[in-house]
Amino acid sequence: MGVVSWRWGDPHVRRSLRHPRETPILIGCVLVTLFTVAGAVSRALSGDPNEPLLLLSLPALVYFVRGQLYARQRVNGVRVTEHQFPEAYRMVVEASERLGMRQVPDAYVVLGNGVLNAFASGHGFRRYVAINSDLFEVGGRLSDPDALRFVIGHEVGHIAAGHTSFWRQFAVSVANVIPGVGSTLGRAQEYTADNHAYEYCPEGVQGMRILAAGKYLYRDVDFDDIADRARTDTGFFVTLVNLLSSHPINTFRFAALADRTRPGRVL
Repeated sequence: MGVVSWRWGDPHVRRSLRHPRETPILIGCVLVTLFTVAGAVSRALSGDPNEPLLLLSLPALVYFVRGQLYARQRVNGVRVTEHQFPEAYRMVVEASERLGMRQVPDAYVVLGNGVLNAFASGHGFRRYVAINSDLFEVGGRLSDPDALRFVIGHEVGHIAAGHTSFWRQFAVSVANVIPGVGSTLGRAQEYTADNHAYEYCPEGVQGMRILAAGKYLYRDVDFDDIADRARTDTGFFVTLVNLLSSHPINTFRFAALADRTRPGRVL
């Protein structure tokens, strides 16, 4: 698969892949945090030392959590390099180049214990992706490298879109603990990361069926049937499940991947 690098900093390219609701929701989440911290400062200046101190310690708490998470991957995971899992390493490099990143993020294989998951984060100036070992079975033993390529493109997309920066995560930290607020931003970010993955490897979109049926049955799943049910399987409780989830429900997510003319439903 040929690699075509984007021109770094092209605003049109970046805007085209970002979900249209992401930035407005991000601004709202940032305002929630700013107003909360400003209130904490005001209470601290008025002589209330307890709750304000907890809120004002948020930057240190975010820094600590990110540092601990990064250390956990480094000491327990298997570093993906040109010598260990070389095919996956090439995917990370290709995705980084395709998505216009100056630096290739670190990548780790972590024990999945049957869970199909991956995530992207960072600490300091480092950015990394961690991919559960079960997803490597899909890309390796089950001979579907495009599915693994799509997952890697998705996680690298989070980094390319700025979702993993310290200041961003601190700025939405208060909103993240409010039900339905931080999770709404999370869903918009997931659509953005999916758009990056699709830009990198559109052939891998069918691999998303593993979210519905797992790594052994997903090949028997009708992708379009799930996408079509976004129009029919609706109602209050469907909306509620989606609202409280950090990721779009499968029907909405598959519909967005099937119809590239419309952004995915956030609400």
